[in-house]
Amino acid sequence: MEIARLFWRHRAAFGVRFAARPPGIEDADAQDGDPAELAADLEALGPTFVKLGQLLSTRPDLVPRPYTQALSRLQDRLEPVPFAEIEPVVSAELGVRLSKAFSRFDPEPLATASLGQVHRAALRDGRPVAVKVQRPGIAERVAEDLEVLIDLARFVDRRTEAGRRWQFGALIEEARDSLTAELDYRAEARNLERLAAQLREYDRILVPLPVHDYTRGRVLTMDYVRGRKVTDLGPLARLELDGVALVDQLLSAYLEQVLVHGFFHADPHPGNVFVTPEGYLALLDLGMVARVQPGTQEVLLKLLLALGEGRGDDAADQALQLGEALPGADEAALRRSVTRLVARREAQIGTLVLELATAMTEAGLGMPRELALLGKTLVQLDEICDTLAPGFDANAAIRRRTARLIGARMRRDLSSGHLLSNLLEAKEFTEQLPRRVNRILDAVAEDRLTLRVTSSAPERGAEALGRAASRVAAGLVLAALVLGGALLLPAEPRAATAYLLAAAALGVGMLLRRKP
Repeated sequence: MEIARLFWRHRAAFGVRFAARPPGIEDADAQDGDPAELAADLEALGPTFVKLGQLLSTRPDLVPRPYTQALSRLQDRLEPVPFAEIEPVVSAELGVRLSKAFSRFDPEPLATASLGQVHRAALRDGRPVAVKVQRPGIAERVAEDLEVLIDLARFVDRRTEAGRRWQFGALIEEARDSLTAELDYRAEARNLERLAAQLREYDRILVPLPVHDYTRGRVLTMDYVRGRKVTDLGPLARLELDGVALVDQLLSAYLEQVLVHGFFHADPHPGNVFVTPEGYLALLDLGMVARVQPGTQEVLLKLLLALGEGRGDDAADQALQLGEALPGADEAALRRSVTRLVARREAQIGTLVLELATAMTEAGLGMPRELALLGKTLVQLDEICDTLAPGFDANAAIRRRTARLIGARMRRDLSSGHLLSNLLEAKEFTEQLPRRVNRILDAVAEDRLTLRVTSSAPERGAEALGRAASRVAAGLVLAALVLGGALLLPAEPRAATAYLLAAAALGVGMLLRRKP
């Protein structure tokens, strides 16, 4: 019933309208709540709803901007679990008594969250570690809460226009998938290793590595990182840091995560970013990660460049390519909104991305989740940048890093795996090429090939068509020579060189014979 009251009170946030008040809802629940009250109500209901609110904060297509801002600041405010309840979880997961696995295990947690808490400890060899332990019974509670939410969401989907349009049931199922992944600490261990490998070239950024022998589904043991949250630094401590260099590298690292590797830490709020005594930045808590497909990466890269350089038309073009045109979509309205956005050159890049996502929704375009996640991540990075290096120009940093990002993408595409895939495609194309050319020639010989040409000068049509046909034929031969040379290069270098030289000669000849 508490869930029903919360949904009824904040129904306006989701654009939901009921013909009548559902049974069991009192008069006191009839007034609409504001964004801050929604965030407070979700915190009061526990970890499942905190995670749901964090997910909603990345969906400006579902809730208005004031609500996404309030929900993005959701924090877990839970009392720590007593050590007497934590010790049995660790022992059961590791299969040994706590004293056999660790030489020291601090009873007081370093940090608490909705799903677990972190304790400082030391292995038997004295190595300092941090041990993340899942709250007892939290997986069962989350499963129960989600079942209730799914039933409620499906009811709304059936009974309201907003539900039929937005499919809240699918949103809750997405939250279930995300929470299920977060509740498996072995997945987080893999995320730590993958992110550390991606960022190994960044000498000012640290990612703690897991200790696999002491990691299980409900226990994650990792390197202990000494440091303080970015928001806990005093003015004097910030003066001792090279803040500009730190945030420049941090922003570059996140752009590379998103636009090159397609795998990124999706929750870099200041509490998850520590400053070490050595002046490095440590990225913590990789329970929430996101993935971006290669095609989307290309568009996002162009979009960020357009926003950073103030090119409104180009930014609108990329937004249209990213979004799904729904019935009634208004492209002109989107272009006007994007033009106004990029005119605000003083706006931070994260804010621009989130407002662009909102503009897409208002113009009737389906917004990809990757865009909202990128905007949320950049907004959190903007907060860190403002703390460590006030006045840092993120837009200029993105422009500076463009060449590096493009080069990194090219190196990734030239990796052995990508080359093998491309060679297999080239092999298939070469094998199919003679058959396809024969089909075209057979169609010409049997008078089954029809070309429709419209020309204001009919007497030139035949000549132009002949030149075009010759160039098409020469282009096919050129492509066959290049592909054949590429395939032969590893096994027959001399034959491959002859193929490529012939292709070069043919290409030069085509250029010299070309008429204006």
